[in-house]
Amino acid sequence: MAREAVAALSSGGLDSCVCLAYLARSHDAVYPIYIRCGLAWEAAEAEFLKRFLAKLGDERIKEVKELNLPMDEVYGEAWYSSGNDIPAYRDPDEAWEIPGRNVLLLAKTAVWAKLHSVNRIALGTLSDNPFPDATPEFFNEMQAALTKGLAAPIKILRPLAGMKKSDVIRLGSSLPLELTLSCARPEGGLHCGTCGKCRERIEAFTESGMSDPTQYASRLVVPE
Repeated sequence: MAREAVAALSSGGLDSCVCLAYLARSHDAVYPIYIRCGLAWEAAEAEFLKRFLAKLGDERIKEVKELNLPMDEVYGEAWYSSGNDIPAYRDPDEAWEIPGRNVLLLAKTAVWAKLHSVNRIALGTLSDNPFPDATPEFFNEMQAALTKGLAAPIKILRPLAGMKKSDVIRLGSSLPLELTLSCARPEGGLHCGTCGKCRERIEAFTESGMSDPTQYASRLVVPE
């Protein structure tokens, strides 16, 4: 019996790229879904995802499906759409919230999945995600709502849910992690090295005990 297919929300980030490779171990077909909402870093992110998958060369992971979900009229001049006033190196995780992000991504992906006879949706959310649309309760209720609303047995998978980013790095130690993007302000194809997302990546590599292969435009030294 063929194993089930899965539609995987993919951003080109470290977590989602490792998640793609992990899902390919247990699914015959993994469909990466990249959704453009109008975020400042999307062009760089999509390019990193393309390069990562080309290097990975896993035939079980299919061609990236790009979907558009323009949110300009809603986001306005917020930091995540304008690229201005991006949270700084030591700003708390809460400063990085993009309201309703998982609500939007899951809803659009679920409709695509329904129309392509795919009943599983996966995303690479981690254990320390502090946002209201990243809790176990949210995912359970969203799964039920999508299943009811689409009259299809939609299942939401979170294979990295019990992990920290350092755990994900160790899990993906054999993967081309240098071709993943964890930066809100990429510069010339490089991680800026000065935003909070870069700080999170830098600290996770240190905690993992693995060498960081990432190219940074600069490295900010900030007192604790």
